[in-house]
Amino acid sequence: MIEAQSFQIIDGKHIADVIKSEIAAEVALRRKSGKKIPHLAAILVGHDGGSETYVAHKVKSCEQVGFKSTLIRFEEEVTEEELLGKVAALNQDPDIDGFIVQLPLPAHISEQKIIEAIDYRKDVDGFHPVNVGRSSIGLPAFVSATPAGILELLRRYNIQTSGKHCVVIGRSNIVGKPVASLMMQKSYPGDATVTVCHSRTHNLSEIIRQGDIVIAALGRPGFVKADMIKPGAVVIDVGTTRVPCSETKSGYRLKGDVAFDEVAPKCSYITPVPGGVGPMTIVSLLKNTLLAVQNK
Repeated sequence: MIEAQSFQIIDGKHIADVIKSEIAAEVALRRKSGKKIPHLAAILVGHDGGSETYVAHKVKSCEQVGFKSTLIRFEEEVTEEELLGKVAALNQDPDIDGFIVQLPLPAHISEQKIIEAIDYRKDVDGFHPVNVGRSSIGLPAFVSATPAGILELLRRYNIQTSGKHCVVIGRSNIVGKPVASLMMQKSYPGDATVTVCHSRTHNLSEIIRQGDIVIAALGRPGFVKADMIKPGAVVIDVGTTRVPCSETKSGYRLKGDVAFDEVAPKCSYITPVPGGVGPMTIVSLLKNTLLAVQNK
């Protein structure tokens, strides 16, 4: 029988608040010296519940740090041409430093076409191929917000990554691929040996069990069980799936990819859901927007 570890919860909400204070101080200095105040815009298509929540948090966070923010709404029926027109207008607007087009988009619109239409110098989500490519070879770039947030958590908790075996579960363009790339860079956090697992991986449990650091980003609630985690591992749970719940006012609750209650006792560090990686994604977006205005 394996003895329970004494684990530490990685408090993403607390770290996000600390970073917001740092950003707010920087914005106050810019204001005092007459420099431009960062302006972040978001395009929201339709009324997806998760997207509405995320964008509302983004607007509130902009207020907290002293940014200007603009929310542009379109109904689900908007044409791809109309959306591309708005993206082109934001690219040309000198007052907008960075903007995002909230994903997912309706099926009749090509997400990739929209992403590639954004000026990479304003692509604070870090999804444009120029930013993805530059980031992958260690050049200055806007790093995707969630992977950047994960690395910031590892940094702020002084978690050692050099020479560690990092197992990433999931290969999405938004989290899995970029975080794997970042974890193998010659830097801190980084210098890890990285294995990427996905739905076609054989012996999945066996591979996850080898991970000193496990990053779960597959969108399947409670998928990672205690028997998949080796004692003392660091577990980063990126999953945020809405599951029906009659006990909450909203009628749902967020569940991560990790079965927290059974996995936590085996870990050295673990992120909760909610309150782990989620708050860091928005903070990374703010950091990228501040960088955008500084780059001008």
